[in-house]
Amino acid sequence: MDYLGVLHEWREPLLVAGQVLLILLLAWLLQGLLVRAISRLGDRYSLVPREVLLLLRGLLRWLVIGSALMLVLERLGVSASVLWAALTGFAAVAAVAFFAIWSVLSNMFCALLIFALGPFRLGDLVEIIETADKPGVKGRVHAINLFYTTLEDVSDEHAGALLQVPNSMFFQKSVRRWR
Repeated sequence: MDYLGVLHEWREPLLVAGQVLLILLLAWLLQGLLVRAISRLGDRYSLVPREVLLLLRGLLRWLVIGSALMLVLERLGVSASVLWAALTGFAAVAAVAFFAIWSVLSNMFCALLIFALGPFRLGDLVEIIETADKPGVKGRVHAINLFYTTLEDVSDEHAGALLQVPNSMFFQKSVRRWR
């Protein structure tokens, strides 16, 4: 049996497999380092809300995974122009989907602004003012999540009822706040 011939025949596939494993290992290590760094920053500086850190960790995780996948496909022989065409096609579809779900993304972005800027906090009494002569939505801030801010109604007739107000409403209308 000609071992050198067999070794020469398997040299290229083994080299590619080794490169793929190295790419995957480095991506796994990089993703772990980034997640750990973001977690440490969140623990050290309490200015950034936990929800924002979760979003950032997930975004970075998918960015590293996507980059590793592109590198692996390139090592397996998929042409760079095919990858680029697929990526731009995906970006075009994502842009259309972005416009289709604009209100959801708007509420998520407004939630990030509420967390970052702090126009009100849990326990504050807030009122979204419709017009000068018409009363608006008024309640005590019960919870804030990525889509809604939950207010506990303080009116006499509906006391204790929970109102879910889309986060974008706090940036479209005037807000009155009492601490």
